[in-house]
Amino acid sequence: RAGAAFQYLLVQKTGAQKNVGLIQLNRPKALNALCEGLMAELRRALEAMESDPEVGAIVLTGSQKAFAAGADIKEMQNKTFQENYSGGFLAGWDKVSLVRKPIIAAVNGYALGGGCELAMMCDIIYAGEKAEFGQPEILLGTIPGAGGTQRLTRAVGKSLAMEMVLTGDRISA
Repeated sequence: RAGAAFQYLLVQKTGAQKNVGLIQLNRPKALNALCEGLMAELRRALEAMESDPEVGAIVLTGSQKAFAAGADIKEMQNKTFQENYSGGFLAGWDKVSLVRKPIIAAVNGYALGGGCELAMMCDIIYAGEKAEFGQPEILLGTIPGAGGTQRLTRAVGKSLAMEMVLTGDRISA
């Protein structure tokens, strides 16, 4: 089974004809925080689905509580800027936006920071009633690092994007 090879993801083919790839982020205790291991697995899962002729579309989701609460701060807190930059931190995060098959982000709960950026990399965002989107990086003294400022501006307009990025405020679906 496809899911057996992953520590941080649940991966399967679903739908009446088993032609929809379903990738579920699965780090519930960390609110699906995007650690390096999870992102590496996500790239692997996306590559497998993209090369599978039976898969016509991909759904990326999290849990009811969190789509993804952002980058794993615990993993990066003791690294300097130079360590992150020269170590290729965020390298490969854009894989979602490069997949040629349609990807739908099914978001409920928190989609914050890197989680919000991950959702915006998808072709379509389907937001549940409890979805909360935000770019709270400013509250940590930084700004979105994976294209969030540009994608957010295109998604919600300049004024709301500036308000969200400069204050850390969240919006609902």
